[in-house]
Amino acid sequence: MKQMPFAGFDWDAGNREKCRKHGLRLEDIEHILASGPPFMAPDARNSTMELRHIAAGRYAFVVFTPRRRAGVVLLRPISARFMHRKEIVQYEKAIADIEE
Repeated sequence: MKQMPFAGFDWDAGNREKCRKHGLRLEDIEHILASGPPFMAPDARNSTMELRHIAAGRYAFVVFTPRRRAGVVLLRPISARFMHRKEIVQYEKAIADIEE
């Protein structure tokens, strides 16, 4: 998985609360994005106003967008949630396939 270069995270009251409401800590979300998640893809269906991506890692999904601020790229988490049981099974199978 190719890492997206960035200088930090773009948090404010709006995205903090939206991400927390599903039980993930902000530190968990930052870790998923900073560690170069095994799965990351553009979210074309929801990228009408801005380019969005979906990242999956550590049994969580994170939707985020890169934002340029003062000449650097910051990742702005938009939403985050734990995977459902069926998604975890698919995730673990995909990880096992990658490791083989």
